[in-house]
Amino acid sequence: MLSLPPSVQIWLATRPTDLRKSFDGLAELVRQQLAADPLSGHLFVFRNQRADRVKLLYWDEDGFAIWYKRLEEGTFRFPLSADGRVAMRAADLQMLLDGVDLDSVKRRRRYRRPVPA
Repeated sequence: MLSLPPSVQIWLATRPTDLRKSFDGLAELVRQQLAADPLSGHLFVFRNQRADRVKLLYWDEDGFAIWYKRLEEGTFRFPLSADGRVAMRAADLQMLLDGVDLDSVKRRRRYRRPVPA
């Protein structure tokens, strides 16, 4: 189980990624494909072509950390996106890692405080 502070943004790379890449390769994908800063402290999620493995990359104050999961059966169902990236909340990531199809989840409207510019 992942415990994330609310200030952490989570970004999914929806296009398949070569998960043989490690810290530097994934950090470069964050820059190029997700147009984000890998040193931001945010969490970046990648999946392989078969969608049975995911890697999470994040900067942990003094270095990169990777969390890796391989399924014995089944696949991860990533949401679709035209630009190849999706922002999500920690609860959504937990459901995705637990095998929930996020397209089938119905959410009730809730107030969200606007993010200051």
